[in-house]
Amino acid sequence: MYSSIVSSQWLNNNLEDKKIVILDASQEISEDNICIVGARYFDIKNEFSDNNSEFPNTFPSVMQFEENCKKLGIKNDSKIVVYDNRGIFYSPRVWWMFKTMGHENIAVLDGGLPDWMANNYETQTIFNKDFKRGNFTSKFESDRIKNYDFVNNNSVTQKSLLVDARSEGRFNGTTPDPREGILSGSIPNSINLHYATVLENNKFKSKAALTQIFSKIYAENKPLVFTCGSGITACILLLASELVSEQKTSVYDGAWTEWATLSQK
Repeated sequence: MYSSIVSSQWLNNNLEDKKIVILDASQEISEDNICIVGARYFDIKNEFSDNNSEFPNTFPSVMQFEENCKKLGIKNDSKIVVYDNRGIFYSPRVWWMFKTMGHENIAVLDGGLPDWMANNYETQTIFNKDFKRGNFTSKFESDRIKNYDFVNNNSVTQKSLLVDARSEGRFNGTTPDPREGILSGSIPNSINLHYATVLENNKFKSKAALTQIFSKIYAENKPLVFTCGSGITACILLLASELVSEQKTSVYDGAWTEWATLSQK
């Protein structure tokens, strides 16, 4: 597979491939719980985050990630397709997590569940639990994830370019942060590119459009570090960037929530 995004048509045509594992990364589950046929639930917040962290969506330990992947029946040769019910929102986070864990064979379903349903492809209302335990093992790639100390130092050295996926209002400090007790504003020497800029009708824009969007950023010729509020929408920008460039990229996992908290201490 080895493509970063796949279409609903492609997935529907390959449902019989026994190596394909479909993961639903939605967080706001609807009452009727509609999901793609055969989908398994990837619980970002409860199973694939470090719940001992004071910050939301913190990357889990290697042991936790591996164990919960095995519980989902994921194998080292699995061809993973991940989607969510908002089109493109949570699924790029899962894509990035697996890439960080060294699993290359993963793709995001472009358009997610809304596009799948618009094509009248098969759905169900219960997540698939009929599978055997997997044998997933990771090869953690530490250069794909950045911490507070790195970002704090980089705000002075500016060796990497920090790109913030939040709205302009939150970035400029003119709109309150949605999290209680967190100030709005931005990390020094970061730039703003709202994640919605790379999307159109719940799908990624064309490669030509993405290339134009990122052209000024690439002109800086620096490694890119993406950030946001809590590590979710940063991954949308990172995936969009990787669709059109081989520029080195990573995510500041603690994101603005961590920065705003620790920088005040």
